[in-house]
Amino acid sequence: MRIMGAVTTRLTYEAYLALPEIKRRYDIVDGVLEYMSPSPTLPYQRLLRNLFLPMDRFVARGKLGEVDFAPLDIIISKKPLRTRQADLLFISKARLSIGKDQIEGPPDVVVEVLSPGNTPKKLQAKLEDYATLGVPEVWVAAPFAKTVEVSRLERRRYRSAGICSAGSPVNTEILSGFSLPKDVFN
Repeated sequence: MRIMGAVTTRLTYEAYLALPEIKRRYDIVDGVLEYMSPSPTLPYQRLLRNLFLPMDRFVARGKLGEVDFAPLDIIISKKPLRTRQADLLFISKARLSIGKDQIEGPPDVVVEVLSPGNTPKKLQAKLEDYATLGVPEVWVAAPFAKTVEVSRLERRRYRSAGICSAGSPVNTEILSGFSLPKDVFN
């Protein structure tokens, strides 16, 4: 945790568990609390809603598992402590036990929505952490390009499986049959 910009105290997993619940989103990288940029913009929130609601309905209808959204910590490692907060995540019914207070294991799908504060370096660091954890699929939604890119984990790296746009099927092996709504980017 940064104190007055000069001293850095590295959180342990135990100290992390003792932290009070806070409303700001953050990742913990090697024990250091890294706050995200300011609150998401309204278009970002709308896109997140437009992805979550149909995905949640699709998953519920098929009794496939659970769709959750940030803020919710995904534990990448306990020593040194490293967490990430995906915008959306899907956990299959067979693997729901990884989610208790936090997510301790790889979700089946992680969705990241790009915002102006995302840099390629920050996104790459998140993808590397998700690969280390073993998340099989990562979807990156780009609101300005109006696309969602699906990447699959192959040999500990993500490879693009395709880019889709509003109204088109998502090239996913995990949520087979799911399509983006026509108004997803509105």
